[in-house]
Formats: sequence, C-alpha cells, structure tokens
Amino acid sequence: MQEILAKILAKYSPTEAETIQKAYTFAEQAHTDQKRDSDEDYITHPLAVAQILTDFNMDHETVAAGLLHDALEESNYKIETIEKEFGPKISFLVQSVTKLHRVSYSGEKGFIENFHKMILATAKDIRVVLIKLADRLHNLETLDTFKGNKERIAREALEVYAPLASRLGMGELKGIMEDYAFPYVYPEEYKNLLDFVKDQIAENKKYAERIKPAVEKILKENNIRYIRLSARAKHLYSLWRKLQKYEFNLERMYDLVALRVIVPDIVSCYETLGVLHKYWQPLPNRIKDYIALPKPNGYQSLHTTVFCEEGKITEFQIRTEEMNKNADYGIAAHWSYKESKNPIAKKYSWLHQLSEWQNQDLNSEDFWENAKIDFFKDRIFVYTPRGDVIELPEEATPLDFAYAIHSDLGDKCIQAKVNGKIMGITHTLNDGDIIEVVTGKNQKPSQDWLRFIKTSKARTKIKERLRLIG
Repeated sequence: MQEILAKILAKYSPTEAETIQKAYTFAEQAHTDQKRDSDEDYITHPLAVAQILTDFNMDHETVAAGLLHDALEESNYKIETIEKEFGPKISFLVQSVTKLHRVSYSGEKGFIENFHKMILATAKDIRVVLIKLADRLHNLETLDTFKGNKERIAREALEVYAPLASRLGMGELKGIMEDYAFPYVYPEEYKNLLDFVKDQIAENKKYAERIKPAVEKILKENNIRYIRLSARAKHLYSLWRKLQKYEFNLERMYDLVALRVIVPDIVSCYETLGVLHKYWQPLPNRIKDYIALPKPNGYQSLHTTVFCEEGKITEFQIRTEEMNKNADYGIAAHWSYKESKNPIAKKYSWLHQLSEWQNQDLNSEDFWENAKIDFFKDRIFVYTPRGDVIELPEEATPLDFAYAIHSDLGDKCIQAKVNGKIMGITHTLNDGDIIEVVTGKNQKPSQDWLRFIKTSKARTKIKERLRLIG
C-alpha cells in the first residue's frame, strides 16, 4: 500500500502531497480493523479510488476526497471534523459523495429521486461524480469477492454509471465498466458471445501484430514521425450491442481489432492518413474526420478502414497523445479546477442543462423522462449546412434538430432537407446527416409534435408554446 501511496504523492507538489498524505492517515484511522468482503484491509479501497483519480490527472483536493470518501459512512467521524482538518472544499466533496452513496437501484421511484441528487451534484461540481465513478470502477474490479447482490451493482454500472461516463467523454472508462458488469447482468449472452467471437478476435489480434512491422516500415520510409503503434480490441459489451444491430453478422464488423497510431501533432495525423491511403485502398464512406469536426463531447481522431495486407479489411485510428487521453478520460483528462470558473463549458454544454434543471421545479416523472433522453440514449452526430456538429439522441427527428438550433426555428419548422432531400418533420435522422431546416411563416407548434420528438429541449419548448397559445 505504501508503494501505491508513494506513486500518488510523487505526482503532486510537496504542499499538495502533504494534504494527500494527511488524508490517507485520516482514512487509515477511520477504517481501522475494517475489512472488505475480500478480507483485505478496508483502506485498500479508498487508496485504489485515489489511484484511479490520480490516473485521471485530478487535482490534489479530489484525490484527498477520494481517500476520505467513505470516512463519514464507515466511521464515527462527522463532517465538521473533516472540514476542520481539510477545509471547506475537500469537506464539500466528501459530503457530496457520501450523499451519492445512497443512490441505488431500488425501484423506479427511489431510483429517480436518488439519480436526481446525483445530477444536481454534477451541476454543482463535476469532481463529485468523478470520485463516484472511480469508487464504482474499483467496486466493479473487485465484484467477484463481493458478498452482496452482484447483479444490482453490475446493472447500476450498465444503466447509470457507464452512460454517464460516456456523456463525460470518458470512453475507455465506459468500456471497462461495461465489460466488468456484462457477465453479471447477462451471463448467458456473455458466454455465448465469447464462444461466438473469441476465435475471430484472437485471429484478428495475431493479424494486427503481424502487420505492425509493415505499417511501421511504411511510416518510417515516408518520414512520418509516430509515438507508438498499438492494437486495440473492441470492448465486449459494445461488441455485443453492435452485433445485435448487425444480426450477428461478423463480416459487417470491421473494428473487432483496430490499429491505433499515436503521432506528435495534427499535421502528422493527416500525413499518416495520406500515407496509409497511398499503400492501401480505403473503403468508401468509412473515413471519419473527427479532428476537423470533433464530436460534441470533445472526441477527436481520424478513422479510416482500408484493404490492408493480405486483402484484409482493417481499421486505423490516428490521433495525437492529447487526443488519445481525451478519448480515454474525456472531461477528466483536461480538468483543472484552477484554470477558470468553468473550463469545460464549451465542450460539455449539456452540463449547462443540469444547472437549468437545478433551478426548475421538476416533478419526478418529468425529470426522469428528460434524464432517459439526455443521458441514457445512444447519441448521433449530425451537421448544419455550415458544418457545425449537433449531438442528438438516436431516433431524433428534424424537429428535434430545429429546436436544438433555436426555439423559433423549431416553432416554424415544416420540413427539412436531409442530405439534400426533402423530408418530413417525423423523419428519423441518422449519424452524419446534413440537415437544413425549412420553415413556414404560419407554422405553429402542435400537440401532435409531443408524440414523436425525442429531445427534452424540444419537449419543454413545445409545451411552453402550447401553454402560451392556449
């Protein structure tokens, strides 16, 4: 344990490390003689949470709060003591996380109320939920020794924490949490998937390792600087979900294993793409430029799928080191609480929505309907004619798009040009669509619109207009 603590402390300034060391000593005393279900000393859990938060590059206050996150519930210490010892900022984080410990999947009504608390905590300080995500990640890592309801913990991960990690741009964390939870929630499906794809994944991994020298040689011969080249396998739960859409046709899965090229700068990203296409023919419609057009959560990378060595279809992901960290850890990768009052508002504009929810007198039903749309639905990314990216839930319509641009545009929307073709306002949009809203001077919102719109913003605005119309 001391070795883990030393690695954590080494990443912070002497003054910051002193606070973290003090928090560890306090937590160790608070959890004296306490054991986890694995029979390990309880302090191993808050220490693991602190390690995860350190890997997220969180500030020392967050790491200290991670060490203390169970001190109130698992000991006789009061919040006043923690505030006296560590100050108001750390005590606020600890108290907020303690409240989130009561968020549990215990019937829809109780779940809604508790989830509401978590969302409001996110709006106040995102670090509270990052601590909770780190806490839940370690619980999932050690779920095999847990003596309670394993399925409940795993289901919470799939239905709440992984989607929330995704919305925070923490793609790697999402994938890891889902894979830990998958066998406990869907044991038969998990076993069947392994039987179905393990040979194909193993074969693809061997192929990826086999062609790495050829890729490296090509990059060097063309004077492309690169930091590293690695192979990554698709997360199993994500693979299972995708296979369901493709009727379990593995021949349609081009990213079971992908090669990732990490380069020093953006220019090198495009140079690498050009060189790969020079040697290997790309598949049509499989080139994605998320550098020029980042996803709304900040994700950036170049994706291409080519007919590679031996004619095998192979996916490449090309990105810088910073892009790679952002892809894995999202909001946490560049979070610095000291940078400004709201350093992540531009990339995570949906957090502003949480602040608005805080100030609204929402009943549980309205809140839950909004939450299911804004947090738990898979997302698509569509474009304005100028190339601006708009994030919407799956099955969204041109009307949802119009309201996402501006309320007045939504009110007057009569149809839309989707990829140049006129479509009605009930048309289901697809990822990558380019949309131009067509308005009518006499158009007004209708009660019927509430039957097919998919976004909480559109629903709220339509209801407001209908009340005004009377």
